Order: sequence, then structure tokens, then C-alpha cells
Amino acid sequence: MDTSTSAYRLMELIAISGECSPRVLAHLHLSTSYGEKLITRLKKEGCIRTHYKDGLRGYRLTGRGKKLLLGENPARFSFYLSGSSDTNQPRSEYPRRLRLQQASIAYAMLQCASVEIFRDRKAPLFQPGTGQGAPYHMALPAFYHSREVKELGAEAIKINNSRTIGILLAPEYIYAVFCTGGALMKWEYRTELKVKALLSYHASQGILSGSRGGPRYHPDTPVRALIIGEGMDTALKLMESTGGFRKSYFYLDSSFDYFHYIPDDSTGETMIRLLCSPALQKALNGLLLSDLQPPCSDYGLEHDALRDGYPVLLSYDFDMLRLSRFRTALSLRGMTGHLICFDFQKTVLGQYFRETASIETIDLKKFERRFLH
Repeated sequence: MDTSTSAYRLMELIAISGECSPRVLAHLHLSTSYGEKLITRLKKEGCIRTHYKDGLRGYRLTGRGKKLLLGENPARFSFYLSGSSDTNQPRSEYPRRLRLQQASIAYAMLQCASVEIFRDRKAPLFQPGTGQGAPYHMALPAFYHSREVKELGAEAIKINNSRTIGILLAPEYIYAVFCTGGALMKWEYRTELKVKALLSYHASQGILSGSRGGPRYHPDTPVRALIIGEGMDTALKLMESTGGFRKSYFYLDSSFDYFHYIPDDSTGETMIRLLCSPALQKALNGLLLSDLQPPCSDYGLEHDALRDGYPVLLSYDFDMLRLSRFRTALSLRGMTGHLICFDFQKTVLGQYFRETASIETIDLKKFERRFLH
């Protein structure tokens, strides 16, 4: 197979997700017409098939497609295309299919943001026996599927019910990645707290501490939640949610110290690049704060700077927990604040803060031209 083609890239994503959303084609930078022709050709060649049920359409590999990928790169695909896993034998239940499709979009976004997602290109961090042989090179950022994390064995059993689709290892940060689609996802506070505890343990003295040749994280490395959802409107649902009946759905709690939200489109890809680069965040912060006054501790609320006496919050990273604290503090003190965010985040933040904050925007396209090209 020609591994440089769009056809191969699409089949790769189907292989590691089990069932691929049609929306992945946009992340492969394919036009609608070319994407349709590509799907038609791959179906005609017997490599993929369409699975349509309960109003949900997705793409799955055929036996021939699996055989071709395994023959080309068994180290990359055997983990996903063997046994009775959801990636090899995807089920037909709507919630499980939807979860696979949401994950396929996340994988495409991570790949577009230059995050390594394939097993044959990553260090075998969670596999049994890791660290007992020769040291290995660890390139960051890298993403590990939740099934890869569960290769830890018994210690991973406690997080079996977590909603995370995997772990994103970035320089200086560790992200637990979640996909919520356009609705509130199921949420269990104690389980997600165990995810953070497990990762914090490995950052301080386990496989993420450098003791076994892997990445050398500081013992106090923040473990953050990164939530990917449909558009920016979903962020408002998440921030205003109280958890529903018995708090079985998502709400902002203390399981993680950071809850970043990004939309599942091209702007989200840019946000992944930014969130994975402390140097880029530092440069942007320096630019944004250059004409502002330093924060004042007498205000009694969390803020990054002052503008004409008003507290300013840099909110482009869309940490929902921090935004919630800022809004609450402003309301309690009867104050007005100022937000600095990207242009695509403005509408939702305006709906969330209303009259309690004014908003200044960063042009995303200008940011990309200046910092990413």
C-alpha cells in the first residue's frame, strides 16, 4: 500500500477507532466531493464498508482492509485489529458506536496537531516489562489510548469505568482526554479522581518520572482534563451543568484542577498545539500582558492583570473551572472583569458572563500566522 495517500490515512484512523465518523474527512483536509469519491473507491475495492443504524452512519474496515493494514504494519495495527476489542469487533449499540466515532475525530485532531498517536512510533510506556531493557527515546507530545493505559494491569482496574479516551503527554503537562460530543457525558467523580491519582503517582515515582527511561515529569506535574466537544455551544452546557439526577452527568468538580475545553474542528487542532507548548503559551502571555498592569492581591480573586482598575483574566486556554471561579468571585464582590480570549470563544463567554465582564478577542488566524507558521 502507498502509505502517503489519503486513503491509507483514513484506513489508519478507522483501524485505531473501530468505527470512523464521516466528519473525520474534514480533518484530513479533503473536500466534500473528493471525500465522497475516496469513500466510494475504498468501498469498491472492498477495504471499508458503511455501517448505518439508528440514524448514525460510520465507516468500518472489512476483513480485506484489516488484512492489508496488518500486512503493511503489524506493529502499528495488531493491537487494534485482533481479539474481541471494540476496535476489532465494534458493537452495534448506539452509545458505544457514538463513543468510537467521537474518539475517531479526536484522533484525527491530535494527528493534525502533530501529536504522535501510533504504537510503533511511541515508547511502550504502559506495556508489561517496560523499563527493564535498554533506555528508549520519548518524543512529546504523544497520545496513549485508554486501552494502552490499561496494559498496566491490576493497578488500572480502578479506572475501568473512566470516561477518558486516553492520555495526552505534553511537555510539562499531562492531559486526561475526554469526548463529550454535543451533550453532557456520563461522569463519576470518584473514578475520574482515581485517574488523576494514578497519573500523579506515575509522574512522581512511576513510569512517567523518568525512572524507567520514559518522560521525566516533575512530581508536581499538573494532571489536567481536556474535553473535546461539538462546537463552542457545548462548553456552555458543561459550565452550567449541575450534574443532573444523582450527579451522574458531567459538572465542574474537583476531580481535576483544570478543565480545558476545545471544539472538535480546526480551531480545536490549533488549541491542542497551544496547550501542548508551554513556550508558545509563555510567548502569547507575554504579548497579551505587555500593556497591562500587574495583578493586585488586595482584590481577593484570581486574575492575571489589571486594566484601568478592572481585573483581567487570560481565558484563551478555556479552563472552564477557572472561568467559573472568576465569574463567581466577580458576582460575589459586585465587580466587573475583563476577559481576553480567541475570537471563536467570544460568543459563549459573553453568554456565560453577561454583564459581569467585557471581552477582548485575539484573531485566531493572525495568531496562527505569527506563531505557527
